[in-house]
Amino acid sequence: MKKDNIETRSINTIRTLAMDAVQKAGSGHPGTAMSLAPAAYVLWNNIMKYNPKNPHWFNRDRFVLSSGHASIIQYAMLHLTGYPLSLNDLKDLRQWGSKTPGHPEYGLTEGIETTTGPLGQGFMTAVGMAMAEAHLASRFNKPDAPIIDHHVYGFCSDGDLMEGASSEAASLAGHFGLGKLIFLYDDNHISIDGDTEVTYSDDVKKRFEGYHWHVQDLGESANDTEKITKAYEAAQQEKDKPSLIILRTHIAYGAPNAQDTAAAHGSALGEDEVKATKKAYGWPEDKSFYVPEEVETHMQKAIDRGEELEKKWQTMYDQYQQKHPDLHALLEQGRALELDKDWDKDIPEFKPDDGPVATRKASAKIINSFAEHVPYLLGGSADLAASTKTLMEESGYFTKGNYQNRNIAWGVREHGMAAATSGMTLHGGLRAFASTFFIFSDYARPAIRLAALMELPAIYVLTHDSIGLGGDGPTHQPVEHLASFRAMPNIFVFRPADANEVAYTWRAVLKRKEGPSMMVLTRQNVPIVNRSKYASAQGVMKGAYILSNEKGDTPDAVLMATGSEVSLALEAQEKLRDMNIDSRVVSMPCWELFKEQDEAYRNEVFPPKVKARTAVEAGASLGWKEWVGDSGTVVSVERFGSSAPYQENFKHYGFTVDNVIDHVKRSIEQSKS
Repeated sequence: MKKDNIETRSINTIRTLAMDAVQKAGSGHPGTAMSLAPAAYVLWNNIMKYNPKNPHWFNRDRFVLSSGHASIIQYAMLHLTGYPLSLNDLKDLRQWGSKTPGHPEYGLTEGIETTTGPLGQGFMTAVGMAMAEAHLASRFNKPDAPIIDHHVYGFCSDGDLMEGASSEAASLAGHFGLGKLIFLYDDNHISIDGDTEVTYSDDVKKRFEGYHWHVQDLGESANDTEKITKAYEAAQQEKDKPSLIILRTHIAYGAPNAQDTAAAHGSALGEDEVKATKKAYGWPEDKSFYVPEEVETHMQKAIDRGEELEKKWQTMYDQYQQKHPDLHALLEQGRALELDKDWDKDIPEFKPDDGPVATRKASAKIINSFAEHVPYLLGGSADLAASTKTLMEESGYFTKGNYQNRNIAWGVREHGMAAATSGMTLHGGLRAFASTFFIFSDYARPAIRLAALMELPAIYVLTHDSIGLGGDGPTHQPVEHLASFRAMPNIFVFRPADANEVAYTWRAVLKRKEGPSMMVLTRQNVPIVNRSKYASAQGVMKGAYILSNEKGDTPDAVLMATGSEVSLALEAQEKLRDMNIDSRVVSMPCWELFKEQDEAYRNEVFPPKVKARTAVEAGASLGWKEWVGDSGTVVSVERFGSSAPYQENFKHYGFTVDNVIDHVKRSIEQSKS
């Protein structure tokens, strides 16, 4: 690297900021940032549309660093191009309370479009962003007003492509023909354990061509900014396929002793190596966090470019509002996730005379009763729409050339589905849901966890919720899943008792914007609670409510249940009365929502003086101690399920009136001791 011009100095600034920040932190990943600095420079300086002074400009290009361990390269670019990220923030890399954590975190740092770190997740999430762009463009653009017209760019690593989840997403993107999706693959041949040759020999070019991607292999051109620029421009011209640019890089480029070593992947280079590398760059060896004035001036031209781009777009958008007021209002409604006043007016009310109905089937009727009133809702199932009952009948499937449709057929790709659902939600303008059997949330859990971490209002409709699934057996019967998701911060887990509770669950979920919501629904039919005899299902809106009160002033015991077991609790209450045991039944569809209620309401539902408490739920008992207390008992499932008709399963696992009564009696005795 002999030439000394503003481009070279800018690239070396990126590299040295990465080295210095990781060195000061004492940990981190400097090597990738050093090798990808030219590509980052090209992308932020020559290619992407963005406005550093308004990181939320709706028509900006999105950038996803799927290789999130290299976060310092994104932080360096955000700082240099004028985002609200200071040099002191870079100096605080990986420190308590800083804006520069070890992996990018959405909502913490302006300019970070999604939380990444677990490899492959960013790649999958970016696919969802590109799907959102395609959907909104198809619905709202006019020939004279392409108001939704941007790309989704990303960097991915060897590790990203080793993860099987990336295959799910790449297959989807190619099948859907997402031409606005462009990834650069950092082919540096290094992983934590050493050279990737010990475990990885994919022909990535052929692999992605097989996924119907447009692929350019630039070979040993990591420092050729002209060639990289032309590759991005060629990718932009490809309208019908997503693009992958393969770039053979050398990790820790320029470091005399660390280049092409695994040590440079995840460790600070050391003071001596940092100085030696700066010397190799022709950089002041004793200056840390050095940004030459001319580099700052050059890179912050992005501010003027961005403001001009947004200004032109805003003018077009204002004209669009005048010409197409209804479409403009519809788009703005989606951006705000606003619900019309009467959006739920067509949701049916279910009567006991209708007969028992599976909550998944009730959900199908409910979705289709409000789908046209919530036009920004879209989503689908992982090859299970006929079983999860999530198809919106008024719309077709999202396919290549039919991006305006609201149903998404994800295929058997639960992880990719959940991550892309997050991507659509992150993009803005949409409310996305994903659906599969509850047991297969195991395949989607990492993406659900990141959605919870980001507090995204994603929705998960998960059916076949318990041993009530029956004949498919223990491989398909979730046991520990309710407990595990209740342990996950920020997510609300709803398990409604009957069709009317499902209706109010959808109301609660669509009104909630502060995090993901999960509804867990039955395969088997369950009775519709007689609301003329028992409390209104509107109690769902508080997470838990007194469904059936005691006859006297204070109950002898409190019975609490969720889902299909609520009807069992009601039956037990009737028999207990015949035994002169006056109990209360509480339906508790959402613990998390109940915890948000004030103490007075919580004490009204669960009187502190009543220590005899029994919970009934066809899942693990873990967590119920919080509600039943030291004297309480739990009718639960503490082993895997069995293949049998669901009635037999419930009988053999103790979900009978007699067993519930025995638990209540034991709790009463324990409360006296």
